[in-house]
Amino acid sequence: MNRNRRPLAALALALLAALPAAVCAADPPAAPAVPVAQPLPPPSSFPIQEGYVDANGVLLYYVAFGQGPPLVLLHGGPGASHDYFLPYLAPLARHHRLVFLDERGSGKSQKLEDPSGYTVDAMVEDVEAVRQALGLGKIDLLGHSYGGVLAQAYALKYQQNLDHLVLCSTFSSTRAMNEVLARMKERMAPELRERIAKLEAAGLFGHGKVFEQNRYPAEYMTAAWGEAYFPYLYQNRPDPNFDPAQAGNTAWDLYRAMWGSNGEFVIDGNLKSAEYTERLPSIRVPTLVTVGENDECDPSLARTIAGKIAGAKLVVLPKSGHMTFVDQPTLFFLAVDQFLRPAAPPAPAVK
Repeated sequence: MNRNRRPLAALALALLAALPAAVCAADPPAAPAVPVAQPLPPPSSFPIQEGYVDANGVLLYYVAFGQGPPLVLLHGGPGASHDYFLPYLAPLARHHRLVFLDERGSGKSQKLEDPSGYTVDAMVEDVEAVRQALGLGKIDLLGHSYGGVLAQAYALKYQQNLDHLVLCSTFSSTRAMNEVLARMKERMAPELRERIAKLEAAGLFGHGKVFEQNRYPAEYMTAAWGEAYFPYLYQNRPDPNFDPAQAGNTAWDLYRAMWGSNGEFVIDGNLKSAEYTERLPSIRVPTLVTVGENDECDPSLARTIAGKIAGAKLVVLPKSGHMTFVDQPTLFFLAVDQFLRPAAPPAPAVK
């Protein structure tokens, strides 16, 4: 028995000794590829510069930050402030020196005792004075809503100081804009249209408590800016904090001088003189025109502007109202950034 087991034991030991060698000799399975993380750019700091430019007897407030060619931004209203641009336009600061301006009488800029000084022409000179005072040289200019009207007026007088022009959700003819507003009113639900018409017929100022008499009644703000305007302001990303009464926090003396005192659906203040359509072909600056698919400033107005300026690029943002950079922040950023930096690689989308 013992003699018979020794050969088997020796064979087993030999096989065990050979097994590791066989395993080691076999090709090991390929290790899964580990993706190499792309290095992120180092953190950047964009200190904020703010101050006042004393221009044409008016102190104009500005705030600036970012790096790259200067991009001056003009807000709407008339009579709002630059605040509604932020934080939505902040990503442009990575490649542009952003200069936000509060127009005369708006935001933190000086208010005038005589509202007759609130005109497009006066504000054109204000923009030029800020450009000179800050030593900006040639600028890119972006205007939104009424700011787009102002940007057109500036380009018609000072286009030699522009590298690019960006016109967002705006109009070149007050007459055409009034037609859009009239159609908007016609499409309202009958009950809402009648309610608004009744308030307008009674006069929109001088009612209520003494502190309420120099602004729209709260009921009118809710009906006009809330029920009527809201679908034309937001589509894809409605602002959950939107409050029609907060929209009434504006420079009312300026607003009445320029827009008028007869409600939201007719411009009959001095802004009615803004009729630039037939003069637009004289603009030779590279121009981008953006508009929301369901914009308060109807896309037909943007198509007119783009059609009059040679080589202008038109971008219609889907599922978007007047606040295009809120509804479609990535699409808006890419449209503007790639227009201003055509040689730059597309920026990554941020969700």
